[in-house]
Amino acid sequence: MIQELDVDGVPTLLAPTGGPMRAGLTFRVGTADETLARSGITHLLEHLALAPLGLTDYHVNGATAPVFTTFHMQGSEQDVAAFLTAVCANLTELPTGRMEVEKEILRTEYGSRGSTAADDIPLWRHGARDFGIMSYPEWGLAALTADDLRQWAARWFTRENAVLWIAGKAVPAGLRLALPAGVRQPVPAPSSALPQTPAYFVGGSRAVVLDAVVRRRTAASVFADVLERELYRALRQDGGLSYQTVAGYEPRGDGNASLRALADALPEKQDAVLGGFVDTLAKLRIGRIEQADLDAVVAKREDFLGTAEVDAARLPSYAFNVLTGERNLTVDEHRAELKAVSTDDLHEVAREALAGALLMVPQGHRADWAGFVEAPTRSPDTVTGTAYREKEGDGELRVGVDGVSWLGPGGPLTVRYAECALMLAWPDGARQLIGDDAISMRIEPTMFHLHPGAIRVIDSQVPADRQVVMPARDPERIPQPSSATDSQERRTARSWWEIPLMVVSGLVALAVGVPTALLTLGMFITETAEGEGWLWGVVALGWLLTVILALPIVLLRRRRRR
Repeated sequence: MIQELDVDGVPTLLAPTGGPMRAGLTFRVGTADETLARSGITHLLEHLALAPLGLTDYHVNGATAPVFTTFHMQGSEQDVAAFLTAVCANLTELPTGRMEVEKEILRTEYGSRGSTAADDIPLWRHGARDFGIMSYPEWGLAALTADDLRQWAARWFTRENAVLWIAGKAVPAGLRLALPAGVRQPVPAPSSALPQTPAYFVGGSRAVVLDAVVRRRTAASVFADVLERELYRALRQDGGLSYQTVAGYEPRGDGNASLRALADALPEKQDAVLGGFVDTLAKLRIGRIEQADLDAVVAKREDFLGTAEVDAARLPSYAFNVLTGERNLTVDEHRAELKAVSTDDLHEVAREALAGALLMVPQGHRADWAGFVEAPTRSPDTVTGTAYREKEGDGELRVGVDGVSWLGPGGPLTVRYAECALMLAWPDGARQLIGDDAISMRIEPTMFHLHPGAIRVIDSQVPADRQVVMPARDPERIPQPSSATDSQERRTARSWWEIPLMVVSGLVALAVGVPTALLTLGMFITETAEGEGWLWGVVALGWLLTVILALPIVLLRRRRRR
C-alpha cells in the first residue's frame, strides 16, 4: 500500500521497495506556466538547485515538464536525505552567482539536443502560449535576472505546491524540507490555435504523427495500447512500411490526457504509410476493434499490477495526481476498471480522439482527402497602417497602431501588439514578432523601403515584458538586397538632389552663356576700338564660367547611366 504522510508540511507518499531507496520531490510548475518571453525560467531554477551538489556517487537528476518539475535520486537513506535537504536549501537561497554559467549550459543543452518528430505538435495545437511553449527555444533566458528567479521560486517552489514520494522502508532520518509557505497552484487552462478539427499540418520530419486530446479514463489509456498494436500490425508486420510504430497516453492534469501515435517512413514509402495510418484510424473510428487486442492489453496491465514493486512504480504518477487534484486508484480499483473496459468503450474513445485530432504529414503531402482540414498558416485579417514596399518582390509590410501585417507570399500574416507573445529585437533593427496563435513575422529593415520611425512605433507598442534583446549579428548574416536592387536603391536615394542641381546648373549656365555668346559675336562683327581690349578678357571669363557651370550636368548624367 502507498502511505500518505507529511514531512515539514509537504505531502509525502511512501511505498516499499526491494531495491535501493528512490525518492522524488515534485512541484506543480512547468513550462506551461511560463510566457514565451520568459521561457526557460523553471528549467534554469532546476539547474541552479542542482548545480552546487557537484559530482555525486549516486544517481541524481532533475526534469522540467509542461506542468511539473521534479528532483529525483537513487541511493542510500543518508544520500537521499542529504540530496533532498540540499535541493530545498538551494531553492530557498538560490546560488545566483552561477546564473550566467547555467544559462550557457542550457543553451548548449538545447543546441545539442536532437529534434523529434513531435516537437512542433504543441505549437500547432496550442499556439505560442501555455502548452505550446515547449515547441520553442528558451528565448527568455537572456533577460532573466536574479530577482526574476527569486520571485518565481517564492511563488511556485513552496511546500503547499510540492509532493514528496519515497520508495523505501521509511522516511530517511535527517531529511529536512525547508521550503517557504505558499498555495497549491492549479494547472493552466490550455489554449487552442485550431479553429476547426480534425486538422492537419505539414511537418518537417519523415513521420506521420497523430495528436489528440481525450478525457482521462482507463479506457483511453487502453485505447492507446490497442492503437499501437493496430499500427504495428498494419504498417510493420503486414506492410513492411515502417520501422517505428508507437502510441502513448499522458495525463495532462486537467481531467484530460494527450494521446499520441507515430509511424516513421522512408521518403519513397511516405504515401503508403500515410494511407495505411489513416486507414487504421478509420477502422477504429467505425468500431472495428479486435477483442483479442483488448484482452492482450488488459492482460499485460494486470501482470504489472501483480508485481511486488507495483506500488513503488506508481509513486511518480500518484504524486502527479495529488498535485493536480485528480483521483488516485488503488490496485484493486485499477483491476476492476481494466476488466470493465469493452470494445464499445474503445470505440467511443476512437471517435472522441479523431474528432479533435491533429495530424502531422510529411513534406509534399496533404490529408484533406481523409477529412482533415488544413491548420491555419495565415491570418484571417490585416491591420490598417502605413505601407512599406518590399525592395525585392511585390510584398508589403503594414505597420499600424494596433499591430503589424505582411501582405505577400505566404500571407497575409498579422500580429497584433496586444496578442504578441514575444518580440525578438536585434541591434541592427531586425525584429521578429510571434503572436499568441504562433503566427510569426520577421522584419528585416534592409529588405524594405522602411522609414526609421516604423521600428520605433513597433517597439513602443509591444509590451516591454514581451521583448527580448538578441545578441548582435555578424554583418554577413544580415540579409541584403541583390546588387541590381541595391544599385537601383542608390540611384533612387541620390535623385532628390541630383535633378535640382542639374536644373539650377543649366539655368545659370544659360544665364552666363547666352550673354557671353552675344558679346563674342559682336566682337567679331564690329572692330574693337583702342582701349576696349579688356572686353576679350570678359569673353574668356564668360566662356570659362559657362563650361564650369555645365560640367555638373555632364558628370551627373554619366553617373546616372551607371
